[in-house]
Amino acid sequence: MDIEGEERIVAPRDIVWAALNDPEILKQCVPGCQSLEQTSPTELVTTVRIKIGPVAANFNGEITLSNINAPESYTISGEGKGGIAGFGKGSADVSLVEDGVETILKYTAKAQVGGKIAQLGSRLIDSASRKLAQQFFADFNVAVAAKVAG
Repeated sequence: MDIEGEERIVAPRDIVWAALNDPEILKQCVPGCQSLEQTSPTELVTTVRIKIGPVAANFNGEITLSNINAPESYTISGEGKGGIAGFGKGSADVSLVEDGVETILKYTAKAQVGGKIAQLGSRLIDSASRKLAQQFFADFNVAVAAKVAG
């Protein structure tokens, strides 16, 4: 499934770029994030609790940043294992476009699930995935605005 969207962020591109690479801000914005730790400049490990329909599980995962073109774009990829619930993996191409004193963050994400969670049906999974992506970027927008104001 492909998910596309954009957020207008009231902050200069360099501040938005720094926030996209800040583990503390990412931890605040990832829905259900229990922990997030940077293990290298381009790698993080995380534990996320997600509920999709009747299935709730903790996913232990790894996140990798690639195709880095600072401060314009990167690809963020992740894979998580949720034990009996199954697995999820995906990636998002994120780009930042300056628009005066604001920044337009555009994203195109792809997601895939397997195991018990995949048995819920593609409509429910697609809907939940879109909602989680939109929630992340909306929360990210709020976090950056708070950083700029604070």
